[in-house]
Amino acid sequence: MGGELSSRSPLARGDWHYVEKTSLDALTPAEWAVLERQRNAYLRDHQAEQALRLLTASAGDPSFGYTVNMYRHALQSATMALRDGLDEETVVVTLLHDIGFLACPCGHGEMAAALLGPYVSERNRWMLARHAIFQDHHVAGHPGAGRRERWRGHPHFAWTAEWVARYDQNAQDASYDCAPLEVFEPMVRRIFAREPRPIVPD
Repeated sequence: MGGELSSRSPLARGDWHYVEKTSLDALTPAEWAVLERQRNAYLRDHQAEQALRLLTASAGDPSFGYTVNMYRHALQSATMALRDGLDEETVVVTLLHDIGFLACPCGHGEMAAALLGPYVSERNRWMLARHAIFQDHHVAGHPGAGRRERWRGHPHFAWTAEWVARYDQNAQDASYDCAPLEVFEPMVRRIFAREPRPIVPD
């Protein structure tokens, strides 16, 4: 059978060990501990690069109607936040807020919140999860324009409304001079290098 698809994937580090079992049910506590230790180190080493790769995958995509594609929208949003002097965490959140838009358009806010939530403040996680609903407020006649009102009075309502107004609904300008992704890459790596915090589901 030629070995197609039967070869082992290489380990990320030379001093790591394969767990030979093919079912989690068969793992011993010692084997699970090895796997967990290696997985945690793997994520520390690779999660930021995976997020950046997911973002850059859309760099050459066509637009569905705006004068910029989703990649340029991300760069413009983040550049605006950077030039306004926002903290590094919020700049990274702004860069990656629509990271799942093309793969998961109806739940892209929740996707970004799940990705970044363990590494950012609760106000930024909350904002990410709901930013698409808050954006509807800016589209005249949109059937969902009033949906954000259910959260009025929430501690993060005002921040989410402000963030969407300043860095999302107006970041569609093909003439805007965006900073290149290279400006943001070290920031992304620093955010993902943080110790993740547990997230309580909404």
